[in-house]
Amino acid sequence: MLVMETRFIGEPIQVEFDEAPLLEKKPGCPDRFVWGEQRFTVVEMLAEWHDYERRGRMSRNMQPAHLERARVKGSWGVGRDFYRVRTVEGRVFEIYFDRAPIDADRGSSGWTLRLERFAGTDDE
Repeated sequence: MLVMETRFIGEPIQVEFDEAPLLEKKPGCPDRFVWGEQRFTVVEMLAEWHDYERRGRMSRNMQPAHLERARVKGSWGVGRDFYRVRTVEGRVFEIYFDRAPIDADRGSSGWTLRLERFAGTDDE
């Protein structure tokens, strides 16, 4: 039986857009990314999801009335935007944009290649 397997990577990547994103905190899916010495061109976005959950002390620094809206829409410096993409080579990756700032002057911390998904077999 064919099953989907994953290989965790968790490494930073550089991304490229054909057109610059309109919003820094919501850049959308990139057109290409560079991992190590290899450039990958995205031919299809297979899935998109967002995690704007405030955790730890960040969950306690907002009034409850505003917390639910922030969980759905996001707020500055909190959360991640995830994308599952297929590259021109047919490889499937999950990448994400981390909205947390590195520091007050440099803005967002950037992009990470989370994992690679590939078809495997269940030998049982």
